[in-house]
Amino acid sequence: MILPRVVISAPHRSSGKTTLSIGLCAALTESGLKVQPFKKGPDYIDPMWLTTATGRNCRNLDFFIMGNDNILSSFQRAAAGADISVIEGNMGLYDGMEVDGKGSTADLARLLKAPVILIVDASNMTRSIAPLILGFKNFEPDVSVAGIILNKVSGSRHESKLRAAIEKYTDIGVVGAIPKTPRIGLIQRHLGLKPAREDEQAVSIIESVSSVIKEHVDLEKLVGIAKASSGMPEVAIRQKVSRGPFVRIGVAMDRAFTFYYPENLEALKTAGAELVPFSPISDSRLPDVNGLYIGGGFPEVFMKELEENKPVREEIRAAIENGMPVYAECGGLMYLARVISWDGITREMVGGLPCDIIMHEKPRGHGYIKLVAAGKSWLGSKTEIKGHEFHYSEVTNLGDVDFAYKVLRGKGVDGEHDGIMYKNTLASYAHLHSLGTPEWAERFVAFVKDLSYSLVRVAD
Repeated sequence: MILPRVVISAPHRSSGKTTLSIGLCAALTESGLKVQPFKKGPDYIDPMWLTTATGRNCRNLDFFIMGNDNILSSFQRAAAGADISVIEGNMGLYDGMEVDGKGSTADLARLLKAPVILIVDASNMTRSIAPLILGFKNFEPDVSVAGIILNKVSGSRHESKLRAAIEKYTDIGVVGAIPKTPRIGLIQRHLGLKPAREDEQAVSIIESVSSVIKEHVDLEKLVGIAKASSGMPEVAIRQKVSRGPFVRIGVAMDRAFTFYYPENLEALKTAGAELVPFSPISDSRLPDVNGLYIGGGFPEVFMKELEENKPVREEIRAAIENGMPVYAECGGLMYLARVISWDGITREMVGGLPCDIIMHEKPRGHGYIKLVAAGKSWLGSKTEIKGHEFHYSEVTNLGDVDFAYKVLRGKGVDGEHDGIMYKNTLASYAHLHSLGTPEWAERFVAFVKDLSYSLVRVAD
């Protein structure tokens, strides 16, 4: 199977990899190509920018959560309809969880048989760039470092010295040279702070970095490298036929709630759900649905707006008390609590869970998480569930509840448990992915269907 593709990586973090990946995706899309973006790891924010840059849903590729076979099938399914795939790595090229680099971006490039474009921060460097590039090329010879993009180049004289050293000592071509400009610096700082769906200027920011890429990167050369990718053995892709829809599930989607994997939404639809988007910030009432899915995001940033929408908060609280099935992750858990306290300010939230939320300056849980289903929820009992967590918040004043999970690795709610269960609500700090936990969508939809809940309105 011939699928043109490149992995965008770097020797280390903060080399400009994310900014340039977004710009490359946008510039290639503007040239008329269908560009399929991917992001290594479980991150939500970078994929939102890549999705906006291409108009195609970015897919996450994660060894820990998905495993090799699911990575291959997910990649091939999404890449099949594109002219080129751009895969943004994470950390440095050879950085991984283990000393042998297992799970690194290099490992992903090797699995996908994809050439690597190395983004090199060339600040304060001239001839020394050659041994750096040679080291990355020769460290694991089965990883193909096929092109270099120089970043933070000081001027034409600096660029000439860099290109001369690379040409003399290596056989790797320079694909582009990005000048050191305040504009790119501002964009890099901005991208790390906000999801694209929260940012009204997202399109203009992407256009700005795309214009830099078009001026300073040889896109034709990059596409040539992608097209020279070796063939991939086809992986059997099981196409599930959608059933139903049997139920209607409301999905919280607005500036406060943006963290959803496309595969999770697709899995719910396949399992028989009609998904009905709603906004906890701006809608005057809940849609007529049989259950709710409230994903992650930054409700603390919008807690004033969420508090002010009292009608929707009251409807959700009443629905929970009346037994509506609700599934919430991280930001969704925070929203369902009684209050959120942050930076000396406390705001009322839904009050559907008997707990309060306090925000801290440092993460309370950050990284991959392993859970064991305790058999008390609609997920039943599963030997192991893999996901990830990233939260600065802490659950406090928790009432008498059951937990859906025992924590084997990570923090969860209290270091030992995760998945607060109250009536028919399950709210967890863990973010699950349907390719790692395929039972999740089917069992939630079946649970909603079996309950046949009908929304009872709060009196006007």
